[in-house]
Amino acid sequence: MAVQRIVIENCAVATVDAGDTEYASGHIVVADNRIESVGAGKAPGNLENVVRRVDGTGHLATPGLVNTHHHFYQWITRGLATDHNLFDWLVALYPTWARIDEPMVHAAAQGSLAMMARGGVTTAMDHHYVFPKGSGDLSGAIIRAARETGVRFTLARGSMDRSEKDGGLPPDFAVETLDGALAATEATVDEHHDASFDSMTQIAVAPCSPFSVSTELMRQGAELARRKGVRLHTHGSETVEEEQFCKELFGMGPTEYFESTGWLGEDVWMAHCVHMNDSDIAAFARTRTGVAHCPSSNARLAAGIARVPDMLAAGVPVGLGVDGTASNESGELHTELRNALLINRLGAHREAALNARQALRLGTYGGAQVLGRASQIGSLEAGKLADLVLWRMDTLAHASIADPVTALVLGAAAPVTLSLVNGRPVVEDGRLLHVDEDAVARATRDEARRLARIAEEA
Repeated sequence: MAVQRIVIENCAVATVDAGDTEYASGHIVVADNRIESVGAGKAPGNLENVVRRVDGTGHLATPGLVNTHHHFYQWITRGLATDHNLFDWLVALYPTWARIDEPMVHAAAQGSLAMMARGGVTTAMDHHYVFPKGSGDLSGAIIRAARETGVRFTLARGSMDRSEKDGGLPPDFAVETLDGALAATEATVDEHHDASFDSMTQIAVAPCSPFSVSTELMRQGAELARRKGVRLHTHGSETVEEEQFCKELFGMGPTEYFESTGWLGEDVWMAHCVHMNDSDIAAFARTRTGVAHCPSSNARLAAGIARVPDMLAAGVPVGLGVDGTASNESGELHTELRNALLINRLGAHREAALNARQALRLGTYGGAQVLGRASQIGSLEAGKLADLVLWRMDTLAHASIADPVTALVLGAAAPVTLSLVNGRPVVEDGRLLHVDEDAVARATRDEARRLARIAEEA
């Protein structure tokens, strides 16, 4: 079958390549699911099999946004425990979360994915770690929702085996056994992981956190991931309380503990990493361990300000994460571009902390690095997969900002005129093409009410 091409012209282009190449007016040619060319001016005039031409006048083209940390199921518990710190928030919500089931998780995943995709996310990630007994095929429900939405997806198959009786936070009935968690994780990898260049579904091994997981689950989880050739993900150094917990329980801080269990390396990324000292950052840089920076969630739970400028200066791979929508109710990643820049300027580096182009890089190429897919996505370059977004920048919200990258990052949320994933349109004129947004809204509302009733009756 002949190659089919989509041509986008007359738009500003921010490639986010190694040289941060930009074009004030440029073009992108997509051939099937790959980017064929990117450059200044009009596309070549002799292209064959052009099935669509898009006039990008008044628009900015960027790589698609890459989300590196999320908990989709929390979509149906938004707006609860709004004035709690992390540990109190977990204690308040675990009894409700422990009663989720497959229909709830599917609806919540649809809501989470729809919100992100409408806002320019082309690669999503979900860290799901709550598997109540008899709740159904939760991993399958999440993966099905991602396929229905049309986004590229990594499921971090999480687990917990340290409950209240062991000094952890989750209720006893909400955790798995060590052997059960490992077996279920391996089965998920075997059934769903696709290691190909243009893979739409990948799996990572992801025990939840040091305070909800046994040392054996951490250690054997790392061994499982490396035996299967998949990546590793967990929460790390999110709060001061977590650091105290690790020192009391293990006699060392979180980074030392992670290293002792095999959890530092270029195949690992951690969520949050707010409370990192110089030696922690050096260890992450030395081992190329990645970080998912979640500025809105960190602020919502009063966790603190991550030292992102210092991490970047040291060479730590850093991407952006929405985090669960029970601690970031907007559920959108494009707002994290702005919040990453603003919140980090409240830290020690002040106005020199991050600029608009660094923020865009965190949300695109940085995320691709963290997920181990920087050779495939994250920048607009010939040969890479055609995951890209065309943002409208000529409306009232942005028209007076001359620099389109500054407008995208610091301005109001920009409308998405076109989003391509693997060369296939997923969003057009701000609307999802493959799922009914109104039906998703109804389903998530109904499942949220059902979960609330079940939790009240328990």
